[in-house]
Amino acid sequence: MLKAGHNNISGALPDDLFRATSLEHLSFPNNGLQGTIDGELLIKLSDLVFLDLGGNRFSGKLSVSIGQLKRLEELRLDHNYISGELPSTLANCINLAAIVLKSNKFTGDLAKYHTTNAFPKMLNLGNNKFSGAIPKEIGQLKALLSLNLSFNNLHGEIPQSASNLKNLMVLDLSSNHLTGAIPLSLVNLHFLSEFNISYNDLEGPVPIIGQFSTFPSSSFAGNPKLCSPMLLHHCDSAEAAPVSAISTKQYVDKVVFAIAIGVFFGVGVLYDQIIVSRFFG
Repeated sequence: MLKAGHNNISGALPDDLFRATSLEHLSFPNNGLQGTIDGELLIKLSDLVFLDLGGNRFSGKLSVSIGQLKRLEELRLDHNYISGELPSTLANCINLAAIVLKSNKFTGDLAKYHTTNAFPKMLNLGNNKFSGAIPKEIGQLKALLSLNLSFNNLHGEIPQSASNLKNLMVLDLSSNHLTGAIPLSLVNLHFLSEFNISYNDLEGPVPIIGQFSTFPSSSFAGNPKLCSPMLLHHCDSAEAAPVSAISTKQYVDKVVFAIAIGVFFGVGVLYDQIIVSRFFG
């Protein structure tokens, strides 16, 4: 283990560092380190489980050799100046539980990346320059607890598949160019405690049931086409219909269930009376 965070270390990573081939934990966050992260040197640390170089001044691209770190569980390179597209080989790191790359200069279409071989619990790609739509495959990352794609150039709709992330606690899609309606299926994310879709171009009613009844209006700010009792733009009857439809369905389901239970017990009581009358009548 090598930890030297929150110091004033500057310059490039020394070549001698990569001779420690049995190193499992490398943590140099919040220093003044700079230069590129040499891929040919990085793969010498094949036993790495934890890599944290966040809060420095690293630049250049993330090498495709990152995919050879098969034991890697946490990758933290946030708050640097790393650019270019994410290497597709990152999907080879099948043990990754946390990917934190926020506040860099990464670019590219997110739809190109397929990380479904790994099952991260935290995926933070916020404050970069990613483009394209949010891939529907995101719904396959069912171990996710926190997803942050904020402050990028993403467009298109929020995929319905996001409702498959049943363990999700944090979802931040703010400050993009997302359009369309908020998927009503997101109300099924019962562990969701932080939700932010502010400053997009979403439209239609905001769900008002489930966890959505607990989110502040700031979670939806900057979407003038959204409507809700908590927002300046209230829904008219036509706009509110999709939300009330869910509530109505739930109500009908409860009524049908109650009637079925009533009929069941009613028939049971009648049957008992018939049996009793046979024996004692």
